[in-house]
Amino acid sequence: MSDIPGGGFESLQFDPPFVREAHGTRSLHFTYGELQSQMQTGSPWHLEVDYTRTMMGFLLFNNNPAVVGMIGLGGGSLVKFCYQHLVHARVMVAEINPHVIALRDTFQIPPDNERLQVIACDGARWVRDLPSTTDVLMVDGFDARGQSAQLCSQAFYDSCVQALSPRGLLVVNLHRDHLDYPLLLERINRSFNGATLETLAEEKSNGIIFAFKDATVLQHPNSLKKSLQHLDPQARLQLTPELALILWQMKNPHLP
Repeated sequence: MSDIPGGGFESLQFDPPFVREAHGTRSLHFTYGELQSQMQTGSPWHLEVDYTRTMMGFLLFNNNPAVVGMIGLGGGSLVKFCYQHLVHARVMVAEINPHVIALRDTFQIPPDNERLQVIACDGARWVRDLPSTTDVLMVDGFDARGQSAQLCSQAFYDSCVQALSPRGLLVVNLHRDHLDYPLLLERINRSFNGATLETLAEEKSNGIIFAFKDATVLQHPNSLKKSLQHLDPQARLQLTPELALILWQMKNPHLP
């Protein structure tokens, strides 16, 4: 773990999460009513929560990214999956809450090395300082009060565009029942000139937004077979239903 200049959050107060274990799973919570992350203790690379599998839909547009950036560590589900299966990718994760980072070993997140770096910083500031080399940027930054305001502003989404490589894409997890959901979707559309794809996770409580720096990338998704070709059989089996659903939604945008 390392800091970067411009953090400036050392004096802030952060909600400490807590961990629950039951039936072979370990989960991260800020409140009893909200699940932040969950893993199978015997299979820590498995994507246990449905919306995380939907976020991996970026493989339909880039199945072998060189640089994957993430905001929000949580229990590290997406971090571990990308680290395990996208072996040519460098994974960088920005997490502002030191209590979350302190649970890194509890959720079997690998230590920092040449392919993985967990950075203790404000994700919005971190994105603003990134070079334009990030192939996939995933935003899943929630606390006890929901998604942080600095991760929802027009300026933030503009910074995401600048941080992406020429054919890069942004993946954002939003709560569909939140009052600001239409506003946030509008902001993402504005920053990306309408080159966005709104999809629903299996349980339909999460809206996953894919936004593209180059609109032509959205227009030409990979086949399902090509999207999954770099994954092992178990990972392909896990993601096939999610990616197939996204392709179906793209072909049938007006159907529920």
